[in-house]
Amino acid sequence: MENGKRVVLCVDDDRDILEQLRLILEANGFAPLLAETAQSGLALYQRQAPDLVVVDLMMEDLDAGLNLVRQIRARNREVPVFLLSSVGDQLYGQFDASELGIQGVFQKPVEPDRLLSALTLALQS
Repeated sequence: MENGKRVVLCVDDDRDILEQLRLILEANGFAPLLAETAQSGLALYQRQAPDLVVVDLMMEDLDAGLNLVRQIRARNREVPVFLLSSVGDQLYGQFDASELGIQGVFQKPVEPDRLLSALTLALQS
């Protein structure tokens, strides 16, 4: 928590998506942390200990998003993690959601109401 706000780490190599997430989160009382690479996302995660993480599935490398989630899970199994994806139904053949312990997947472009309700629910658990 930062200044009474829940901290949400958003990692995506698309600046437009990060800006969309930042606007949605700030307008609804969250404190977003933004990273454009998996490496910078992990560094922010280690420094800030966010309350929740949203990671793009495919970034600079094909497995960058999944590898970042695995690295976060190696450090903390409790923090809620969501994935962002633009691959639709093909997504579920690419990884084992239970192994990664993810709470859900948001399709791009992100629907603000769905994002906010899922994040709020995950943070109440």
